[in-house]
Amino acid sequence: MKIGLYFGTFNPVHVGHLVIANYMAANSDMDQVWLVVSPQNPLKKKSNLLEDYHRLALVKEGIKDNSNLRASDIEFRLPKPSYTATTLAYLKEKHPENEFALIMGEDNLRTFHKWQNHDTILENHEVYVYPRVHTIQELEDLSIEKGQEKNSFDDHRNVHICNDVPIMNISSSFIRNHIKEGKDVRYLLTEPVHQYLVEMNFYKS
Repeated sequence: MKIGLYFGTFNPVHVGHLVIANYMAANSDMDQVWLVVSPQNPLKKKSNLLEDYHRLALVKEGIKDNSNLRASDIEFRLPKPSYTATTLAYLKEKHPENEFALIMGEDNLRTFHKWQNHDTILENHEVYVYPRVHTIQELEDLSIEKGQEKNSFDDHRNVHICNDVPIMNISSSFIRNHIKEGKDVRYLLTEPVHQYLVEMNFYKS
């Protein structure tokens, strides 16, 4: 099988994440998309970052009944901090019958040259890139970077730019802040995820 890996903290997973994951599974040559929950970096503790197992449970709740998507805790068992190159090598060793591709936002592609072993990753794995909704400030920064950036991977044979992916201007931080302020976020989450957050009283303080 060809499996797309969509990494994130998913704190919490929201409909924007799920739209991207489901689109990639349904409209590319990938057989499945795994939402890989990134563990908490032990060097960067954040009080608003839920425990690993809670974020994994939220992803499982969000994608249940969708056989094209899967929640993965693979990085929970790997050395921290997590490096994508290490994760890919481990997955290839454990599942040699599968082909693994990466799913990332265009902002990650711009900084891809800073990733550990990025050349090896790109030579051995396809990368599917979705657009991002940018703020005005980010657009200004991008216009400056375009004239300076020398590490462009847009034309690489293994990079697929997917400009028709439906993108929502939603972020996990927006949801967390709204919950803390007592605002209604039910339509930004799937019902099982929303119910889990309500029952566990998460993000309210």
